[in-house]
Amino acid sequence: MGLTSHKVLALTALIAVVMMVGTVWLWPRLAKKTWQAVLGRIGALLATQLTVLAALGLVANNYFAFYSSWDDLLGIGDTGPVVIHNKADASGRLMVETMGQAAVKGGGAMGREPGQSGEIRRIRIDGAVSRLSTEGYVYLPPQYFQPEYAQKQFPAVIVSTGFPGIAENLITRFNYPGAALKLLQEGRMQPTVMVLVRPSPALPQDTECEDVPNGPQSDTYFTKDVPSAIQASYRVSSDPQAWAFMGNSTGGYCALKLAMRHPDVFPTAVALSAYYDAADDPTTGDLFGGSKQRRDEANLMWRLKNLPQPKVSVLLAGTKKGDGSYRQETEAFVDAVQNPMNVSYSMLENGGHNFETWSALLPSSLEWLSQHLKVPNQTV
Repeated sequence: MGLTSHKVLALTALIAVVMMVGTVWLWPRLAKKTWQAVLGRIGALLATQLTVLAALGLVANNYFAFYSSWDDLLGIGDTGPVVIHNKADASGRLMVETMGQAAVKGGGAMGREPGQSGEIRRIRIDGAVSRLSTEGYVYLPPQYFQPEYAQKQFPAVIVSTGFPGIAENLITRFNYPGAALKLLQEGRMQPTVMVLVRPSPALPQDTECEDVPNGPQSDTYFTKDVPSAIQASYRVSSDPQAWAFMGNSTGGYCALKLAMRHPDVFPTAVALSAYYDAADDPTTGDLFGGSKQRRDEANLMWRLKNLPQPKVSVLLAGTKKGDGSYRQETEAFVDAVQNPMNVSYSMLENGGHNFETWSALLPSSLEWLSQHLKVPNQTV
């Protein structure tokens, strides 16, 4: 049974209930002063607490999708370099592999026909340069399947979750496809291809979208491999003005950093509750090979103050209260931005670092994003 299986959760909850009832039932017999009784009480309490914590942990994991499998949890999955086997287009660029498809639900979905609501495809994107690979989803808007758009190219946005979330969260927790479709029907967003991924293609390590010395080249994967594969597989523009990166939490940090580092790839970025410096914990390991310079360059405030600011447009979205020091850090970031960089920001009065807050920020953020995406010499 899988880690996120309802059967595992139900069985664990049942064991926790049995342990609690058993402890209450046996407690009078253990209320003695012998060493056997003392050990019995300790064992009963520990067993009860462990089973209750396990049940609560499974509930939290199933809701927030921190880990998708036992291998993911234990860090024993195969996360090394992948063998590239996807077919290539005429120019030799690797194409994504389609592994399944699903209809759009919620939002403005009108039916199962792709020409009505678009289509969600489960895909795998192998990296020709980085040799990394990740699974995710692509959302193709309804216009992609309509005859009058057959010769049109579309703008594209890479959307990333936080770490260690899974790409499925972007559909089940956010419903990016449904939100985009509703805005499209209201005339507040142009038809856009969305590539929905998680922020690290080298699990279980949290790479923070870095090219790690002698390690995973995640920056290269997102700035070279993913755009190349998407352009080879779908009718999307290759012009940078038609591309953006968007994400929440870790994904938001990646969006800002990759845009600031590679304005020629992502001149537009949207960050929901992003932080402004790379994490440093057991999940990241040493991302910088001991280099202070590399560490500094991963700090977005340091970049603003010490490097030429790039010609990019970024949106920072979050809350004034309820998300730690987010407001203060964001205000400091905004104050440090100078031309030619452009920054916009929006904040809810209250909200935590969670899906409810990000879902509330999503419609206005997508609308802002759409206003900045442009396919040159074409009206889409």
